[in-house]
Amino acid sequence: MLKQLSAMFILGSLALSAQAVELTEEQRAAIEARLKPHGDLCLSGDSNCAGAVMASADSSAGGSDISGEAVYNQACMACHSSGAGGAPIVGQVDQWSERLAKGRDALHQSGLQGVEGTSMMAKGGRADLSDEQVMAAVDYMVDNSQ
Repeated sequence: MLKQLSAMFILGSLALSAQAVELTEEQRAAIEARLKPHGDLCLSGDSNCAGAVMASADSSAGGSDISGEAVYNQACMACHSSGAGGAPIVGQVDQWSERLAKGRDALHQSGLQGVEGTSMMAKGGRADLSDEQVMAAVDYMVDNSQ
């Protein structure tokens, strides 16, 4: 009975965490402050976004002028900072050495097309990213993992 209740609690928590959440002004300001070093970014619905890169709250890496580091922070960091799904952690040279030996072009292709038999999906599951953004993020990870 305890296992069933525990499983129900976990499933309920996952369901709640997957729902969209309205952000308070304070939360929006905190997000904006974290992203500011990477360029101007506006969440959809913001009124003062003239000339800035537009993004929805769940798709915040839009725009081809965003740096590889910014794309990494927005789209890749979840797995490549924790090792989730077997992803090599940025900065852990030993985890990247075999991959680096294949060459940068091969790593770009892995980022763009995914890696069969692993949890690495094409473009990290972010179809909204341009090829250039994905390659810039790969370059950022490689440059910080040698």
